[in-house]
Amino acid sequence: MVFNGIKMLVVFALTCMCFIVPVHQSLLPNATILDLSYKNMDFAMNLYRKIANYHDKNIFFSPLSVSTSFAALLMASDGITHQEILKVCNLEQFEMVDQPQLIPRLFQDLQENISRNGSLQLEQSMALFIRQRFEVEKTFQDNLKNFFQADINVLNFGNTKDSIKTINDYVRQKTADKVPEMISTLNAMTKLLLINTIFFQGVWQIPFNPNFTENAPFHIDNYNIVQVPMMFVEDKFYTMEDEPLGARVLKLPYKEGVSMLILLPNKKTDYTTIDNEITAQRFLSWIRNLEPMKLEVNMPKFKMERAYSLHNILPEMGMSSLFTDFANLTRLSKAQALRVSEVLHKAVIEVDEVGTTAAAATATGIIPYALPRRFTINRPFFFFIYHEETNALLFMGRVINPTKN
Repeated sequence: MVFNGIKMLVVFALTCMCFIVPVHQSLLPNATILDLSYKNMDFAMNLYRKIANYHDKNIFFSPLSVSTSFAALLMASDGITHQEILKVCNLEQFEMVDQPQLIPRLFQDLQENISRNGSLQLEQSMALFIRQRFEVEKTFQDNLKNFFQADINVLNFGNTKDSIKTINDYVRQKTADKVPEMISTLNAMTKLLLINTIFFQGVWQIPFNPNFTENAPFHIDNYNIVQVPMMFVEDKFYTMEDEPLGARVLKLPYKEGVSMLILLPNKKTDYTTIDNEITAQRFLSWIRNLEPMKLEVNMPKFKMERAYSLHNILPEMGMSSLFTDFANLTRLSKAQALRVSEVLHKAVIEVDEVGTTAAAATATGIIPYALPRRFTINRPFFFFIYHEETNALLFMGRVINPTKN
């Protein structure tokens, strides 16, 4: 199946066998979804840095998918487990004793704000798969339905083959066949499985002309060069330069209020030195300081599929009890010895020239006599896909080698 424009999706799974609880101070009594997006963004940058510590390869994931899943788990947890989730996910300031539903309500409001424009192709879903005869607290089930519109399904996890098929079929359907297999094995003792999916299909507002796409060098580093299909477009775009960081920024808008922000380190800047400098505050400063300019943009086509076992990463960030026998998930179930055994995150992205043939003919605003500047993405770069009205970071990634899927 061929997809035009850009398609991104993420699947996030929690295989649950244990959980925890909290009580916190209120620091943002009048919190908004913009506050939530800001905190989610910093969580995203922290998670990115942990993933980047493991390798120097391509990276792609959905901060919104991960954050949403743990917002759901917050309603199940108590004690130190709850506190750890709050801290790692950067949600501590939203925890209020007199407003216990503030966090899930903010996530609900954010989701509704993003999706209220019916033409935006962004779909997020959540499902809870429950083992037969396993008692889940009604309050948790009701909240999962009310705030996250979750599908709740009962499975015979003892029949692992049928359970795996059911779960994979759900994910396949929710991601338009882009993730045909989320799990290949399943522990027969599994009690619960929480799945969150997010799928985005974007059409460039200013499409690349496929007739101008041609192979060109991409410099992985000083010693390695690969040939990639390089797309080309000339038009007015918003851009800025972060001189202290040693990088340039380019905004590539999609239709319906979503944009991709490209962060391109300068030729003499090692991309690894930028990792620790990317923060929510810096990201918002890029957006504020963008200025229109006529540009020739050269950007590689690329596809990427990435899978992460976050249960190996999150303990290093401070979320440890959730995966041990000390987990406190008493608001999910009164059953003993529950803990989270796995946190699986799978993400897929495909970037190409156009959304539709008609869109390819809509390029306007070219100034015929002005000599354009160039923005050539021919070395490792970062990208961020965000919802403009809320600043919600939907996806982020790093491309070291666009030829590696």
